Amino acid sequence: MWLLRSVWGWLRIGWLRRCRGAAALGLALCLTAPAFAGTQSVARQWNEELLNAIRHDLARPTVHARNLFHVSAAMWDAWAAYDDVADQYLHHEKLPTTNAQADRKEAISYAAFRLLYHRFSTSVGAADVLPALINRMVALGYDITDSSTVGDSPAALGNRIAASYIAYGLTDGSNEANNFANTSYQPVNEPIVPDLPGNPDIVDPNRWQEISLNFFVDQSGHVIPFGYPPALSPEWGIVKPFSLELQEANVYSRDGFDYWVYHDPGPPPHVNGVGDDYYKWGFEMVCAWSSHLDPTDGVMIDISPGSIGNTALPDVNDWAAYYDFANGGDIGTGHPINPVTGLPYAPNVVPRGDYARVLAEFWADGPNSETPPGHWFTILNYVNDHPLFEKRMAGVGPILPDLEWDVKAYLAMGGMMHDVAITAWGIKGWYDFIRPISAIRWMCDQGQCSDPGEISYDPSGIDLHAGLIEVVTAASSAPGQHHEHLAAHVGKIAIKAWRGPEFIADPATDDAGVGWILAENWWPYQRPSFVTPPFPGFVSGHSTFSRGASELMTLLTGSAFFPGGLGEFHCPQNQFLVFEEGPSQDITLQWATYRDASDQTSLSRIWGGIHPPADDLPGRQIGQVIGPEAFNYAVQYFEGVACHGDANGDGAVDLDDLQVVLYTFGTSDVAGDLNHDGNTDLDDLMECLTAFGGSCGPT
Repeated sequence: MWLLRSVWGWLRIGWLRRCRGAAALGLALCLTAPAFAGTQSVARQWNEELLNAIRHDLARPTVHARNLFHVSAAMWDAWAAYDDVADQYLHHEKLPTTNAQADRKEAISYAAFRLLYHRFSTSVGAADVLPALINRMVALGYDITDSSTVGDSPAALGNRIAASYIAYGLTDGSNEANNFANTSYQPVNEPIVPDLPGNPDIVDPNRWQEISLNFFVDQSGHVIPFGYPPALSPEWGIVKPFSLELQEANVYSRDGFDYWVYHDPGPPPHVNGVGDDYYKWGFEMVCAWSSHLDPTDGVMIDISPGSIGNTALPDVNDWAAYYDFANGGDIGTGHPINPVTGLPYAPNVVPRGDYARVLAEFWADGPNSETPPGHWFTILNYVNDHPLFEKRMAGVGPILPDLEWDVKAYLAMGGMMHDVAITAWGIKGWYDFIRPISAIRWMCDQGQCSDPGEISYDPSGIDLHAGLIEVVTAASSAPGQHHEHLAAHVGKIAIKAWRGPEFIADPATDDAGVGWILAENWWPYQRPSFVTPPFPGFVSGHSTFSRGASELMTLLTGSAFFPGGLGEFHCPQNQFLVFEEGPSQDITLQWATYRDASDQTSLSRIWGGIHPPADDLPGRQIGQVIGPEAFNYAVQYFEGVACHGDANGDGAVDLDDLQVVLYTFGTSDVAGDLNHDGNTDLDDLMECLTAFGGSCGPT
């Protein structure tokens, strides 16, 4: 009964609190259209429609990264059709114009409308999304019945562009025609039942495990009855990317399926195998940070940019020193001066328990979420709207018109997000790594591995940490002692942690607090109808998306810093949190740089019980590579030097590319499909031969 009451409470208060909390950063989490749409470019208006559509759909980061990229690329192709220099991405067609501004606006609108209508026509939120798309077209003054693809009108061009992307989307490896269903992947473990103690049925504690629920509510608030959705996109590595190069991928085979793994980080640590100590240490740190989720514990911290942030990523051998195991956070000491104002950042002292909970919910993006890729588009839009921001490409040159800036920024950001999704989920699918709820419960079922001479010893068990992870003993559970309430469980492992949803009858008024619980009942800081994302953990998608976005934003804007040297998001007292009551006071998240925001994203997933460090830092390192790669690749399209004919993406058109085209000739293999029409054929061969010997790609 507690579960039913709690779930109803989460669904009831989630929407209201997110709406109240969204205004300060301008994230538009609860808006179907921006109030100031009339002053925004048409590309921005359609981007807002896409973000609204994502919030109404299932929470599918891979699918929506692809949607954000394809819609952004379609708008770019429409804009570039009326530019003598720019290269188009998929639909290569130039048209004359006597009024480029009006023609671009119309072509972009038809391209975006048709593509969005197609992509969301079967969405769970179609009843809300499709009328909004129609209303946008009507507000812009366009006829939605004009579906002609014949002629040189901007509407016909936009319809042709949309048709190209729709056709491409059916051949890009995503399996869109079958609602993105997996074709081969199967989990090796039986599901864990989080409402029952422990994890007794797991077969391989290094592999991912589904969760068995009466019903699942995804991070966009959609109810999926009778269990848990299948693993999301473990085969996504085969999807056609934006800037990723063939030589960056390793291809592995399992059960007859080829898993493409770009930027392969190697395997995560394995218990009872290579990295056993790091496996245990990482999940133990997740337990330790769970003890921080209590705003009444008296711990106060300064979360201003003058005190936290400004960290460089560590080398592999320094990972343990990067995090503060006992107190939370990392080694960052902040920025001494705001470079824009020349003044120190003002202190921002808050309860650690509020900060950690707010971070966990803010960066979780749900309920009613635009998912991590969309979240960073809202941050991009926030920066674009800032009165101190000047829209100069890479921070130099002339200030660009709003429309030109938006289509260029969206192409770069969308392409990067799509590449990150392909990379991160390719890694997730192949390495198939376990989530904390499964690993922590399993280890603690085995016992403790710290002292062979003490009770409950097992080499596969968890390390003990005084005051955090302990064995319940007769002495510790004696009357008046800290395990007194666990006296019936001598010999079991206890954790000082967030006590879980059983202690929350109404999330509008209750918080679970922190206390000693049996480890077999440990929960991540999440709703009981969600528990943990429905896909493997390694590498963290949040870490990879966010680091890629922060690197791209730095290059795109020409500055590592938010406009004015400060980005902020206000979380009002007892109105922002959805999982439980809180925060206990007003909390304002602050970031000096885009990287600082990215680093907070990564830490939030550890505090939330979703990822150990082994998932986090490899994701950040991969994002740090993909962000610049995608930006530099997008710039080629802006400058008209995109490398047509470069099948393997190495920046030159040579025998290697010709071999790719010839090897895939006559198939729908995306590797040799240079013109993105769904087939490798004579047109692709001619494109390669025409460009043969050229050099123009990324180096």
